Amino acid sequence: MRRGEERLADVAATARAGARLADVLRAGDVVTLTGGLGAGKTSLARGVLAALGLAEEAPSPTFAIVQPYDPPEVRLPVLHIDLYRIDDPAEIDELGLEEARHEAALLVEWPERAGVGRWPDALALDIAMAPDGARRLTWAAPDAWDGRWPR
Repeated sequence: MRRGEERLADVAATARAGARLADVLRAGDVVTLTGGLGAGKTSLARGVLAALGLAEEAPSPTFAIVQPYDPPEVRLPVLHIDLYRIDDPAEIDELGLEEARHEAALLVEWPERAGVGRWPDALALDIAMAPDGARRLTWAAPDAWDGRWPR
């Protein structure tokens, strides 16, 4: 497991980090996005989706829970998932994420709601607000991400 961190000065820098992630993202990948409300999880996911070809701004999946994106609107199938409203990890099984993962990449906000150890091979990204308004992106990259992250 490799770990690291970087400073993201603004929303544009957060989107650029998402674009770097899009360059290496594959079907079957899981990327978990943790951080407080307003930290930039959705902004990073929007950066990924824009770099994959999404023309419009991606909505937050808070109420839908799972927002799918498929070609031709993006070059790679992606599920943008927000587990904030999930109360019981058992509810995750009903979403069919493991089956969908075979053909899509998963971007998962609030992964802690899924229970400990749900996606052990995930690239774990955490975004925290810095006192000056910037963001601090930290990551834990398992062996499955060797040579792909960090970029």
